[in-house]
Amino acid sequence: MTRRILRALLSLVLRVFFRRIEVAGAEHVPAEGPVMFVLNHPNSLLDPLFVLCLAPRRVSFLAKAPLFGMPILGALVRALDCLPVYRHQDEGQDPARNRETFEAARALLARGGTIAIFPEGTSHSDPMLRPLKTGAARIALGAATPGGETLRIVPAGLYYTEKTRFRSEALVCFGAPIVVDPVPPGPDGEPPAEAVRALTAHIDHALRSVTMQAAEVEALTLVARAERIFTAEEAATGSASESHPANARLVRAFDRRRRFLAGYQALREQTPDRLDATRARLLRYEAELAQAGLEPERLAPGGFALGPVLRYTVRSLLLFAVLAPAALVGTVVHYPAYRAARFAARRLADDDDVVATVKVLTSMLLFPLTWLALALAVGLGLHAGWLAALITFLGAPLAGFSALAFWERLAGLLAGARALALYLFHRRAFHRLLDERRAIHDEILALAAHLEASSQSPADEVSSPPR
Repeated sequence: MTRRILRALLSLVLRVFFRRIEVAGAEHVPAEGPVMFVLNHPNSLLDPLFVLCLAPRRVSFLAKAPLFGMPILGALVRALDCLPVYRHQDEGQDPARNRETFEAARALLARGGTIAIFPEGTSHSDPMLRPLKTGAARIALGAATPGGETLRIVPAGLYYTEKTRFRSEALVCFGAPIVVDPVPPGPDGEPPAEAVRALTAHIDHALRSVTMQAAEVEALTLVARAERIFTAEEAATGSASESHPANARLVRAFDRRRRFLAGYQALREQTPDRLDATRARLLRYEAELAQAGLEPERLAPGGFALGPVLRYTVRSLLLFAVLAPAALVGTVVHYPAYRAARFAARRLADDDDVVATVKVLTSMLLFPLTWLALALAVGLGLHAGWLAALITFLGAPLAGFSALAFWERLAGLLAGARALALYLFHRRAFHRLLDERRAIHDEILALAAHLEASSQSPADEVSSPPR
């Protein structure tokens, strides 16, 4: 029961922090039998929450031992059936105790359970996977026994559009499972080193098939810009030909960015001058958009017909009228805690991979305290009674959701209004931006054709993520 309540609460936390969450490849997860999930680790304590809340199986975790000694997090990791990992870099921990952990993990798998492991060993913000630790392979090979249930390792890739930012987007990709074949143990009872190295290499390859890999952060940033402009042009012209479902926007973007990244890496070797020219053109175009206060998706002349504009405006104004009172209250009540969470992230997070974790943990503490303080102020300070205090405590989060919906809708309306104003009053500038977007789109297609002609198509360089 405790785990079910925690899972529901943490699912709600994820849905609030991230504007959009998508899952791909869930069909790859076996419905029964022992399963080990292996994941990349870009976002500290938020990463396991995605597996906990979105995997179609009950999952246990390996977690670093210091977490078990923390007042709140210790209770949380125990409630989620976590097993401690003793690392060299954690002061006061004895890595020799990992033998106990490995035995417990193997026993869990032998019972047909599931476990999630981050084989990189620590979270980070590097653009590539770090060298994998051998623990996942050692546990898997130790748990796979002749005549027992088949153990499968399922790679899961975590992708964040902007992992430190509130209301960004996240994607979980489950890849094709690896079947673990039993091997005879060595003299010490542990799997042979050669088999451990081979399975670790297999896990590494599987993780790369469901994650974004680049030699430097600049490549990821450039590819994200190119994909966004390219997709905006295809959406405006109706020329997109994707095989993904219409509601799988993040999956489509992730798939395309991986292919663009493979193309980028090939172009660096073949035609670096042409790649530099395209990069410069992209940067100039983005600077012009920023100066106009626009996003590439807003350059859609077809959306500026009188009927659609009026309908969108009227719907927005009606929504504002309904939400405004609650949104005003929600903004006033929650803004101090929101700012405090951002301040805590700036002061306490020493790297980007823990910023979101600090924001979420701080918010999970400060927002309920805010609701409680408000309820006490109404019930005791205003002598309104316990019923009014209860209504206040329950109504405060609803006011917060109203504020969130209000401000996000207003931001969308203002962005559309800026694009419409440019279209109506600076038509030449609008069409110049539109023409440049089309030219960038065509240049990307030309680069792809060049790579295909050179027999180094991005589609051949890297396998697509699970559909």
